[in-house]
Amino acid sequence: MTTDTTPQVATIAPTTTVRHAAPKEPRSFNPGRALAWAFMILVILVSLFPFYWMLRTALSSNNALYAGSHSLLPVQASAGGFERVFGLQTGQEAIDAGGAGQAINFWRYLFNSVVVSTLITVGQVFFSAMAAYAFARLQWKHREKVFAFFLAGLMIPAIFTLLPNFVLIKQLGLVDTLLGIALPTMFMTPFAVFFLRQFFLGISREVEEAALMDGASKVRVFFRLILPMSVAPITTLAILTYIASWNEYFWALMVSYTDKSRVLTVALGVFKSQTPQTGPDWSGLMAATLVAALPMLVLFMLFAKRIVNSIGFSGIK
Repeated sequence: MTTDTTPQVATIAPTTTVRHAAPKEPRSFNPGRALAWAFMILVILVSLFPFYWMLRTALSSNNALYAGSHSLLPVQASAGGFERVFGLQTGQEAIDAGGAGQAINFWRYLFNSVVVSTLITVGQVFFSAMAAYAFARLQWKHREKVFAFFLAGLMIPAIFTLLPNFVLIKQLGLVDTLLGIALPTMFMTPFAVFFLRQFFLGISREVEEAALMDGASKVRVFFRLILPMSVAPITTLAILTYIASWNEYFWALMVSYTDKSRVLTVALGVFKSQTPQTGPDWSGLMAATLVAALPMLVLFMLFAKRIVNSIGFSGIK
């Protein structure tokens, strides 16, 4: 009896599949899409044109500005406006260039704006986060009624609070100080509390209850659990608060009288009022405005996506 020990080799016939890509069909012209693109481009141009005109005026010669008012390009291109803003021109050179001849203490005003905006942002975000946590998670009597009453503050125009705040700041002896400018909006605002409360309501209660069962106190849960989980909305609120406090003008104008507390927005108004005989120093004014707005533009461009995503997540329009 013989046994066949010849190994059997399985042969697999190579299979090749040739896939032919389907030819792309040319997109048909969509009038609605074309109209939408045209409208979007128009909106972008209208939005960016003021910034371009500000840059064009800042780079123009002040003396030739009126003669070339119809030109879209800088008239007799010059950096004299920026030199006057940064104090690189003497008084006589500034007068010859069409300026007022009075120096603007730009770096002092910039420092004041940074200090005031930082104080307001840090204080408002911190205290608003604590208030929002109390409204979102702590159980106490009449919580919802108090929150509704607190939220009603959104309907009070800011101008109604100027006089009471000024009397309070004056009685505290904080007029013409940086703390006097920052104090009224340094603690919390209804918008900031509402913004953070919406996010805190969405955090899982099981995670918080697990931390409490492990022996953590409410304060520890807030600082070690809630705040780290809320970095995105807190960052968004901080950016929005910083931009708003940087652009604040009327309250700072009421409280500050000298250079030691004058912020950039007020300083620009003072710079404009130093009008020479030939007319306002538009070149210097636009250069100062551009430099003052530049930090906020950079900040928004860096965090624009985070701001839009967080606002959409919180359901705030």
